[in-house]
Amino acid sequence: MKKTTESASNFNNLESMSTIDLLSNMNNEDKTVPLAIEKELPAIQVFIDACYLRMKTGGRLFYIGAGTSGRLGVVDASECPPTFGVEQGIVVGIIAGGDKAIRKAVEFAEDDTEQGWKDLQEYSINSNDTLVGIAASGSTPYVLGAIEEAKKIGVLTAGISCNPGSPLSQQVEFPITPEVGPEFVTGSTRMKSGTAQKLVLNMISTSLMIKLGRVKGNKMVDMQLSNNKLVDRGIKMIMEEISVTFQEAEHLLSKHGSVRKATEAFKGE
Repeated sequence: MKKTTESASNFNNLESMSTIDLLSNMNNEDKTVPLAIEKELPAIQVFIDACYLRMKTGGRLFYIGAGTSGRLGVVDASECPPTFGVEQGIVVGIIAGGDKAIRKAVEFAEDDTEQGWKDLQEYSINSNDTLVGIAASGSTPYVLGAIEEAKKIGVLTAGISCNPGSPLSQQVEFPITPEVGPEFVTGSTRMKSGTAQKLVLNMISTSLMIKLGRVKGNKMVDMQLSNNKLVDRGIKMIMEEISVTFQEAEHLLSKHGSVRKATEAFKGE
């Protein structure tokens, strides 16, 4: 299989470029990423709709990957509780080598075909759940092994990779394959491939949370009030929603603990 992610860069002699040329050329390469994702919107849509049917009846969403891909999955999963107020464990990110691999690479962790499934079993993954394999190359053994075993018990499977026809794309029910082409630094898939994966993950989790009722209008009404900035944002949301003063909104938020509960309580009075 030809891996476009491993193809030679469109640029050479990078070390001879001025700083502005480096930046301009990287920026021009990055501009192609949204266009590659646009071609995959139908594939992303059918996956989200299938995943939603499971999640609305209690299913969970799992991401699994290694290296940059694994870190991106962990980041997206970890942002769902504070942003949308869902419980921990509804969206789960798993990385080869465990949580320590988030900060420091664990040698050869991605080459273990059995460990991915072992890691998933710690969460009692079941047939109502969904598993998204993330691998720029589409050939990471840790991810492929997990997908293979998950399918055996009826887990819904999808894959995000950047090489058309990759083993991951062939193995999953819902392949998502933004083909971003060669990286600026040959083979450095933390660049365009990583950007593409991040954007697709944003689309998946945000769309699912909206469909699950975690956004009202265009606002994060269930967000966790974990710092002063978010408390202030919550107060302003309440002021806009029910036309009260800052002090009244602050009192309602303090009393009820969330924007949604505060506005619903006020309207019910």
